[in-house]
Amino acid sequence: MIDNIETIAAIATPPGTGGIGVIRVSGPLASTIYTSITNKEPDPKTFKFTAFKDSNGSTLDRGLALYFSAPASYTGEDIVELQGHGGQVVLSLLLKEVIHLGARLAKPGEFTERAFLNNKLDLVQAEAVSDLISSSSEQAARSAMRSLEGKFSKRINALLEELIRIRVFIEGALDFPEEEIDFISESDVEERIEKCVQSLREILVKAKSGNVLKEGVKVTIIGAPNVGKSSLLNALSQSDKAIVTDTPGTTRDLIEDNILIEGIRLNITDTAGIRKTDNNIEKEGIKRAEIAAQQADLLLLVWDANGTQDQQHKDLSFAGSAKIINIYNKIDLAGLKTKTTTSEDGSPEVYLSVKTGDGMELLYSLIKKAIAYEDTSEDVFSSRRRHIEALSLTKELLSKICSEFEIRRTAPELIAEDLHQAQKQLETITGVTTADDLLGEIFANFCIGK
Repeated sequence: MIDNIETIAAIATPPGTGGIGVIRVSGPLASTIYTSITNKEPDPKTFKFTAFKDSNGSTLDRGLALYFSAPASYTGEDIVELQGHGGQVVLSLLLKEVIHLGARLAKPGEFTERAFLNNKLDLVQAEAVSDLISSSSEQAARSAMRSLEGKFSKRINALLEELIRIRVFIEGALDFPEEEIDFISESDVEERIEKCVQSLREILVKAKSGNVLKEGVKVTIIGAPNVGKSSLLNALSQSDKAIVTDTPGTTRDLIEDNILIEGIRLNITDTAGIRKTDNNIEKEGIKRAEIAAQQADLLLLVWDANGTQDQQHKDLSFAGSAKIINIYNKIDLAGLKTKTTTSEDGSPEVYLSVKTGDGMELLYSLIKKAIAYEDTSEDVFSSRRRHIEALSLTKELLSKICSEFEIRRTAPELIAEDLHQAQKQLETITGVTTADDLLGEIFANFCIGK
């Protein structure tokens, strides 16, 4: 529980005009504020239609008052919700009165932060609250709900408990060095650790898919002039977002759009054609294209299937670490059929026609594969990059133990230390051990009132 807590309050509904507006109050003064404003005694989990009055007895609004007593509430503290009309002026008057009675304005995410600190939610669930609110697709909302219900945390906690059991066994063996029994060799420790690695692989697949649903993917379209980059953007967004002409260099600046493809949010950037030019404006557009390529998760590298395109962008030194899909466009003019192949460097290739739409479904499949996305099943959960990093580091530590097991079994203290480090990584995910600055960063991104 939080020591020396203050009572906090905020408007919990979005800005603007609406039929209903909600003031949320949490903390030790919540019940007193309820009584002062409604002139009624709070009755847990019971709605009361009443007038909301200020300290002078003037009616500010009429609506429903609801009281939750600790610890049976969202934050684990006494909570009051005053549900009135949704006008900003009347809500501001009501909030002003609540603050006059001893509450202070809540910081972004402070209600959920208190729920975490009072063990009502773990950190994964707390983050899922924000993910659910900001979901950009039905699939993203469902995956966030699974995390909020604890399905992600359950997988992490089960894995954590197994690692602790293995570590306790090994450390127990270290307490009997005089014994001539090789506890490590005669146990199933190696097999158990390998099962943990397999479990981590499965969790990572689901976590990466959930992260794609949550954050989307930065996609940059790049290529020579007149290969169909802008047409591709228009086809993907199903709109005339970019101007399409036969004149080389039409696109001089970055054109951005956010689109959904089967529930996946793609943050797409169309760029200027890469070629040699003396035009300073076009040069600046090409420079921006290369910067966009460096920042991308995925590059859609467009070619003319007729083979007449400028070959200059074969030099992809500006591409950074982005994955690449080679797109051979205009097969309708080249007399080619749709197909997928693999380039010499292992990058996927697809032959299509943006104009006719032939081959676009093949491109969608390659995009999903490139970003490690799997169709959302009932065990895909919302996750963040920090979760994936922690899971990846844990898998590396355990894989290292397995690959060096024959050597390390004679020095079990090294295995125990790597298990301890793996345990610490998993604990950062659910918030068992988490730095205060990370908590501040997480909850600062919440809306006020949640």
